[in-house]
Amino acid sequence: MNARLSYSRELVEVPEGDAGDAIVAALAAGGVDYVFFTSGSEICFYQEAIAKARATGRPAPKLIVMTHEHASLNAALGYSAVTGKPSATAAHVDAGTLHHGAAIHTTMHAHLPIIMTAGFPPTSATGSTRAARNTGAHLWLQETFDQHSVVRQYVKWDHQLKGHDDPGLQVSRAIQVATSEPCGPVYLSVAPEVSMAARQASSFPSARALGAATPPAPDPDGIEEIVARILAAERPCLIVSGSGRNPATVPELVSLCELLGLRVVHGATQSYLSFPLAHPLMQIESDLRNCDVAVVLETDVPWMPGERAPGGDAWVAVLGLDPIKGKIPTYEFTADMRLTSDSLRAIRALRAEADRTMTQRDRDRAASRREAAGQESNAQREALSRLVPPVEPGAPIHPLHVSQALGELLSRDSIVFDDTLPHNRIHQFLRNDAPGSFFHTPGTSGGWAAGAAFGASLGAPGKDIVAITGDGFYMFSTPTPALWAGVRYAAPFLTVVYQNRSWATGTVRLASMYPDGHALKADCDGGYFDPPMDFALEAESAGAYGENVREAFQLKPALERGLRAVRSGRPAVISVWLPRHLHKD
Repeated sequence: MNARLSYSRELVEVPEGDAGDAIVAALAAGGVDYVFFTSGSEICFYQEAIAKARATGRPAPKLIVMTHEHASLNAALGYSAVTGKPSATAAHVDAGTLHHGAAIHTTMHAHLPIIMTAGFPPTSATGSTRAARNTGAHLWLQETFDQHSVVRQYVKWDHQLKGHDDPGLQVSRAIQVATSEPCGPVYLSVAPEVSMAARQASSFPSARALGAATPPAPDPDGIEEIVARILAAERPCLIVSGSGRNPATVPELVSLCELLGLRVVHGATQSYLSFPLAHPLMQIESDLRNCDVAVVLETDVPWMPGERAPGGDAWVAVLGLDPIKGKIPTYEFTADMRLTSDSLRAIRALRAEADRTMTQRDRDRAASRREAAGQESNAQREALSRLVPPVEPGAPIHPLHVSQALGELLSRDSIVFDDTLPHNRIHQFLRNDAPGSFFHTPGTSGGWAAGAAFGASLGAPGKDIVAITGDGFYMFSTPTPALWAGVRYAAPFLTVVYQNRSWATGTVRLASMYPDGHALKADCDGGYFDPPMDFALEAESAGAYGENVREAFQLKPALERGLRAVRSGRPAVISVWLPRHLHKD
């Protein structure tokens, strides 16, 4: 065994100052590079403590000014997604926390180490201290009975910092919890009476000294049975979604699936690039009817119940950090085996067992499965290309024109944030194969892509960062603050908007639920938002490049211009005008 460095005695030294200095020092020691900050009087301590640390040569995260908290939290997600590092946000009391909005939901499902911090309103009497209720009547209105209730069911840990707490220790503790698997958000609130309180020189353990938990390994007997079942199967399949959160899993999973001849399909929920999108074993159609062994790896919803789900005779194994999906109240998916395991450890255990037990006959059968899977994958991609209508002069642009063009233009290592719905089929056209190069909305809240793309650009400078979204989700995403931040911090990204002036929920889904209903006869009132927003003009107002595309022959040149703008350091928005759902215009 190699000798390990010991960090258990690592202490962070903080000179005499105030609690804000210790908070900032703990974030820096815990690996936090950025605090995504939206101003509030009770979180001014961040500005002071970070500026003081810079002036005195002490480590500190960089303050990133965000003009809306929703974009701020999504930016933190994007940064952590591409770097694997913890990131932090700072919001203004309960109001700023509420402004994080549905990004809080996304953060829970993303399993990324996000340190959400917020101010807590002062409660000390006017004039009693510098931090008291001195500046206005609004300070009384900011106090709620339980500010943390806004986020509590979405986070792993929450704490209101008290005057008797060691502030550095509490921040280290927050980072320890956030970075232990399964990673996830934490929430810390700080009142100005606490952050501004004078403190003597002190020391506290870093997050590294506290130590993140070692992720679990799978049960060996379970691994043995899974491999035996796969080797005996005619048509074994692997269902993936979230294992690619750890980029190291991707090449090892490819090697395992090639060895075993495993078909790979995306689960009904997707989140990370867990397998190269254009690999011959990747089946772009998630049809599991003929699957006799299904191995579900780190996937919340493996398939939609119905005719394309595995048949009643299929043997199902589920592997993941939470194989029972305890965060989902109602969960009816059955399985023959559930193993608690980190994805990388599970993949390596399966590979070791396969190497130990495979005979030449097993290898020959795996090769046959591999060849058949490749043929089916090719046939699916050919069928996909036939779905794209020909480009005709004067004809409206079809959504698949956009998806196909993006698949042809974007490189395999472009970093893509997919915030679209399945009917656009964008992930079926993309060719991304680099680990950490494709992210799909991890929860059910649309509107994360613009902010996440900005954060990713901070974390992966020089890469082509692309957010792909529909216009409904784009408006949810508070795009102007994200674009402004991209300009302000020279962190460019391209946003491509499918602009059809429609919500699929209020049109296509409505029609499927009430096919003969009054709402459909009333032209789906509530499903359209005409006249359309001019997203190009909005982008230009933030200092970004903007362009609207109305003709199919303009599509590729416009996308190329958008990419050129990004490569020159300027965010860009290309909005492609499409027919409305259920309409030809």
